[in-house]
Amino acid sequence: MRRKMLKALEANDALPVIMETHGGKGAIYSACYRTVQSGVVFEKDREKAGFLALQRPTWAVYEADCVGAIAHGAGAHLEVNVLDVDPYGEPWPTIRAFFESERPRTARLYVVVNDGLRQKLRISGGWHVASITSVVSRFGSDLQGKYLAVCEIMIKELAAKAGYSLSRFAGYYCGAGNWMTHYLAELGR
Repeated sequence: MRRKMLKALEANDALPVIMETHGGKGAIYSACYRTVQSGVVFEKDREKAGFLALQRPTWAVYEADCVGAIAHGAGAHLEVNVLDVDPYGEPWPTIRAFFESERPRTARLYVVVNDGLRQKLRISGGWHVASITSVVSRFGSDLQGKYLAVCEIMIKELAAKAGYSLSRFAGYYCGAGNWMTHYLAELGR
């Protein structure tokens, strides 16, 4: 999905400006973004953040919890057109922080997500996840079978807060037991 998104940007003569919210050990950068010159990455772990700074010398690297940092405007010096969220769990606090924060908004924005919340929904149900309460109240707590539809609704609603409308949404379940969810949203203003 990330490579397809980069090709779509290239087809529109747009240079990618990435916000990678969970840098980890830099595997996504190595696989997809190593030619991208402009971006920002967040990582809480000091050693990993140091590695990320060496790995991508032209990017801004924050050793921080991304949700709080993004909510307070970190990375707002760039006109981000790709939000890449890979939290090893629920993505919604991060996505919400991005759309509710003050920052420049590009005409077209891609949001690509590796979402691990579906596993938690299987174990404890939607009522135990504060970030999706509004959707649970509409659709009930058994969301695992309709989680992609939930993701599309939530992206659409959160993006609207920043003046975006959903142009395209695609996703699939994957991983052990299909408990991971990958999706890509293309948004326009």
